[in-house]
Amino acid sequence: MTLLRTDKKTGNTARLAGTVRSDAEGGVVFETSEGIEALRCSGLPESFSFAGVTDLAATPTLSVLIRGSEPATRTVTLSYLARGFDWAADYIATLSADGTHMDLGAWVTLANGNGVGFPSAHAQVVAGRVNRESGEVEPIDAGGPILAQCWPRGSTSDSPDYLQLARGPAREMDQDRMYKAMMPMAAAALQEVNVTGARRVQEEQLGDLKLYRVPERTTVASRQSKQVRLLDRFSIPVTAVYGADLAENEGGTSVPAHRLLRTTNDAANHLGLPLPSGRIAVFGVRGGETLLEHESGLRDLAVNEEVEIDMGEAPDVQVALVKENTTIDPGRGRVVTPVPLVPGVSTLRSVRVNEVARVEVSNARAAEIRFELRLRLPDGGRVVRADHPPGTKNGRPIFRLTIPANQTVTLRYQTQRVGG
Repeated sequence: MTLLRTDKKTGNTARLAGTVRSDAEGGVVFETSEGIEALRCSGLPESFSFAGVTDLAATPTLSVLIRGSEPATRTVTLSYLARGFDWAADYIATLSADGTHMDLGAWVTLANGNGVGFPSAHAQVVAGRVNRESGEVEPIDAGGPILAQCWPRGSTSDSPDYLQLARGPAREMDQDRMYKAMMPMAAAALQEVNVTGARRVQEEQLGDLKLYRVPERTTVASRQSKQVRLLDRFSIPVTAVYGADLAENEGGTSVPAHRLLRTTNDAANHLGLPLPSGRIAVFGVRGGETLLEHESGLRDLAVNEEVEIDMGEAPDVQVALVKENTTIDPGRGRVVTPVPLVPGVSTLRSVRVNEVARVEVSNARAAEIRFELRLRLPDGGRVVRADHPPGTKNGRPIFRLTIPANQTVTLRYQTQRVGG
């Protein structure tokens, strides 16, 4: 090859014959009559020219030595593990005007993060975590510039660590501009569902995992991604639930509740198919326009499992926790604020318990809401008194309340200390 190096002062370009010694992930290392160095680490504009070189191949070449008794022509199939591939499910949900139903569509996004493209390939994607006996899967290159920090130039006698590579920070798009850019794209995607009738991936069983087979050959080009339709479901009934997670030592300030959209992944709710993890964007229809309400992650969901879609904070529903200065030990002569014992808890006299916690949930909305308070207790902790019946979900105490419109509901409970 020929190294082309331009002098910044004169603008003259010098041509220097050389040999590429390494094209490693960190950069190109070459050798000329001046020594061995890295590309673009001299401080001068540099580039390569391969004019006149005829023995270079644009595609990888594999040479194999075989032994045979006579000349023959055979078709050989080569199988190997290719790194740098990944896939994700991208969901788009559109809520009805009254918020009680949603339409759900999804795409499979195939991503090729390495330097080799695969034209007209049979693509299959696996939902779930595959158990790999050894090695780690390389993550897809998220893009962004590679910055070579190698000034001054140095020489072959210097320490070899003068060439340092650092990945440049990914550029972030202003959030408002990002939403404006996404809205027309999402609306076009929703319209395309009804127009194109694209073929969808086919679900199969793969041991304990799910395999989705792309029905048509697809070209997965180098450093590119593409999408294939995963599913379309309509008129899925959903329920809006507001909630908060509180630890026993939390309190003192008011925080907004979180809003969830909840349904069940079964045929009765127009679903009933495994949903691979991915990102979900929820849109609402207002005044004839489709507006993005929230975007969040969605975990792997099996058939008949509860589906919860995070809709972010709800400022019109506030939750405040206050510690009351009381005790349940009547023998000390203090005034005891009566809080009923939880069913199944024996009579408490001088056991060690936490102070009474008072949670105030305020609903500024024009309609009543369903609210769930989930408690985070240390190992061995339990709720011993409460003026609302507690339940259990995923091994944690939970209180389910109905908060009327423009009103505040107070919940009081007491927990037993660890070791009490």
